[in-house]
Amino acid sequence: MAFAHCFLTVPADTSNFHTATSILTRPFSSSVSSSFSSSNLNTCRLSNFPKNLKIRHKASVKAQASEASAAADAFTNFKHVLLPITDRNPFLSEGSRQAAATAAAMAKKYGADITVVVIDEKEKEAYPEHETQLASIRWHLSEGGYQEFKLLERLGEGSKPTAIIGEIADDMNLDMVVMSMEAIHSKHVDANLLAEFIPCPVLLLPL
Repeated sequence: MAFAHCFLTVPADTSNFHTATSILTRPFSSSVSSSFSSSNLNTCRLSNFPKNLKIRHKASVKAQASEASAAADAFTNFKHVLLPITDRNPFLSEGSRQAAATAAAMAKKYGADITVVVIDEKEKEAYPEHETQLASIRWHLSEGGYQEFKLLERLGEGSKPTAIIGEIADDMNLDMVVMSMEAIHSKHVDANLLAEFIPCPVLLLPL
């Protein structure tokens, strides 16, 4: 995918996802805007630039347009979303609940599938409330209007959660990973390794 290794931090508002692409456009600063006022444009016409500069300018504009198009496609053409759960709160942490609600709303809006992966360094047998957590995941996704999803459990493997997430995203050719910044703040996921292991866009939700 052309938009791989892009990390997006957006407000956790699941009511209107078509606005999410606005975070990919960078507004001009006041200093830059003022330099392109109507009076300055009269004295700084593109026709007055050297020919090679105009060519480079056009190429740059086309490249930016292509990148913007790829960024927009990441929010409208995805068909499979990965929801990693790395905390062991049986009722899910605030960040995990937020990520579940966001993933459900996005999948429902765009007709995408959801795969949930529960990751922990301990074996299932070492965690007596494991089934309670799975029930919590189902409940929060259903509250978001999403009833069916694929569940993976990667427990007691000794691998870093970031590597596991990247492996699954690559093997299943996923289009988007939805996570809370809480996973990074709690050290469950290494932000420095995300770009190395995750082969698709990652939506990071601030608390």
